[in-house]
Amino acid sequence: MAYTFGMGIAKAKPDGGKGMPLAQITRPGLAAIAVSVALLWGCLAGEHVLMRKALGERARVLRRLVPAPPRTQPVAAPAPFVHRRLRPTEG
Repeated sequence: MAYTFGMGIAKAKPDGGKGMPLAQITRPGLAAIAVSVALLWGCLAGEHVLMRKALGERARVLRRLVPAPPRTQPVAAPAPFVHRRLRPTEG
């Protein structure tokens, strides 16, 4: 009797019926996988939201604890820009 891949595990029934399938996912198994995947995505989304809130809270606390350095005032107002044409000179 010639065996093909997997036929040694799932031999044909003696009465000529089909053999045992190698891999089959039942409806409850498929539903459990779907629920598990949905819970995993929910956890990832929740973690993302919590991390954004934590980073915002950390920035708020640091701004409160470490005051910004005082801004320096300029000594005088800058001179207005005057466009001057450069003329070539001999020297």
